[in-house]
Amino acid sequence: MTSASGFDLTPPDDDQRERLIADLDPEAERILLAHGTEAPFCGGLLDEKRAGVFCCRLCGLPLFQTKTKFESGTGWPSFDRPYDPAHIREIRDTSYGMVRIETRCARCDGHQGHVFPDGPPPTGQRYCINSAALTFVPEGEALPDPMGRGEGAA
Repeated sequence: MTSASGFDLTPPDDDQRERLIADLDPEAERILLAHGTEAPFCGGLLDEKRAGVFCCRLCGLPLFQTKTKFESGTGWPSFDRPYDPAHIREIRDTSYGMVRIETRCARCDGHQGHVFPDGPPPTGQRYCINSAALTFVPEGEALPDPMGRGEGAA
């Protein structure tokens, strides 16, 4: 299965997944695999403004671009749209007595954060994402390819 932007969305097999998980630090593992949340205003990518791409920390799939990032005041990196809609899975989340839409990487199923309908135009969406779930790649640099799929530059 390939996205419109040309990325292989086939999930990692069990061996690949084990190898990917072994490369995570404890905070990234807690967020990506146990659906955790980092403390607001503490994430390393909150103030990242350079041109580039924000990729899934687990599998390397590009999820967001700097040009769609905005200051939401919430304490987490916020974006108004994904890199490619096929790269994000949205799942109804009723935890903690709330109804929200959880966002996960469409390839590896890693938890990213949540999306809310209170973002800026033109989409009105606010993808509120944990920094620890992402890897930033400056424009012009090679995207991470931890699964060895030969996927492109930012």
